[in-house]
Amino acid sequence: MPPQEDEAVLEQVDFEPTENDPEKHGEDGEATAVKRVSEDAPWGERMKEVFTTFWPLGLVAFGGPQAHIAILRDHLVVQRGWLDEEQFIELFAIGQGLPGPTSTQLVVSTALSRAGPLGGLLAFMLWNIPGLIFLTLCGVLIDAYIDPDDPPFYLVGLPPAAISLVFKAFYGFTSKLDKLGIALALMSCLIAILINGDEDIKPTSSQFVFPITLTIGGLVTLFDSKRENPWSDYGSPSKGWDAADDRLMKRIGIPLWVGGLIFLVWAAVLVLVIVLVDVAEVENDYLNIFEVMYRIGSIIFGGGQVVLPLLETEVVPAWMTRDQFLQGLGLAQSMPGPLFNFSAYLGAVYKGVPGALVAYMGLFGPGIILIFGIVPFWARLRHVFWFKAVLKGVNATAIGLVGAACVILWEAAVTNAADAMVFAFAGTLAVAYNVQAPIIVFAGGVLGAILCDDALDLGQVPYCLRSGFITDPDS
Repeated sequence: MPPQEDEAVLEQVDFEPTENDPEKHGEDGEATAVKRVSEDAPWGERMKEVFTTFWPLGLVAFGGPQAHIAILRDHLVVQRGWLDEEQFIELFAIGQGLPGPTSTQLVVSTALSRAGPLGGLLAFMLWNIPGLIFLTLCGVLIDAYIDPDDPPFYLVGLPPAAISLVFKAFYGFTSKLDKLGIALALMSCLIAILINGDEDIKPTSSQFVFPITLTIGGLVTLFDSKRENPWSDYGSPSKGWDAADDRLMKRIGIPLWVGGLIFLVWAAVLVLVIVLVDVAEVENDYLNIFEVMYRIGSIIFGGGQVVLPLLETEVVPAWMTRDQFLQGLGLAQSMPGPLFNFSAYLGAVYKGVPGALVAYMGLFGPGIILIFGIVPFWARLRHVFWFKAVLKGVNATAIGLVGAACVILWEAAVTNAADAMVFAFAGTLAVAYNVQAPIIVFAGGVLGAILCDDALDLGQVPYCLRSGFITDPDS
């Protein structure tokens, strides 16, 4: 049934689609099993859809930013059809090029393009609130919580299950690339792996290397598009603005001039807090917390792991001991949601619940403000030929970062046979049976709990130990 412009259209997508029914498959032929709301449905229907989509995801978003990207792709592109693969990758690439938490910016931008500013804010709160509440409580009552070096049995299976979704997403992304796109993805993948694995390169260098890499990717395709015989296909230069784009701008609900004003607000707040703390030397603990977090959040590219060295430099020993910092980090990494939720823990240890809220708003603020400012420009320019050519290269380069995450996160999440069993089990559910991401993560957690050393104690010998790379201390 075609979408209607003035009324909600709900499609019930069956569990067993037929091969010839395209309405019952996702973008890449993957089966879907959820109700779809038309993009032209009333705003209230779309807001309800944002709520029902994101409230469970905040509880199961384990595995770090690249696993989050995979979960979001599964729900928003494959299952619900909010946007196509190209639009999703464009928004992902834009988040990679801005300071702040990439996965949270993708959450906000996709919901913003679906239900406007209030939809973006609602998705932001639902995505983050479980981790915010838990880590705030941990910061206030740290001595009463578990040892982060010995996570409980019900958490051990979650990382490998979440990582399987990263592999699925990477395969889905790369299947749409041409040869030039694959070359750009390979370039960024190798660079990201090198930054993560070289003793002479600081991990914090990613905050400028990643944006530069994305820029190079965009310039390569821009120059290629101007060649007489380009290596890639850039479509027709006459596409221009159309009715679908006009509806997208109306759903976003932010005019271009307001988007520009939002950028000015971000810059003004940054200058103001720095002047108050460093020049005027205003002595207020909460202002100090906000200034530290907002300044760091404005200069960090590359996601949560990159922010850790800067946070440690600022808060240890001024706010807490190193042991308290590391304990909170272990808890944050075992929780769903972005690692930026760690800010709530740091603020809570220092100044209780008010400190947690101030730190949380400070670290998240820049990235969220900037994504609200840039999405209207993305919607307006994405069909301008030169901008589309640039986005093609930026998208391909961003996909390479997902490939690097497959390599890096596999090593971190799969350390023994039990983890590998969970990974294979979860990956099969995701790829062969098209099970939704929250169920996959939950099922992986159950299998991991059954195999762990507190239960059946199966598959617990570390791979490196078995292969002779390290010495068994008990031998």
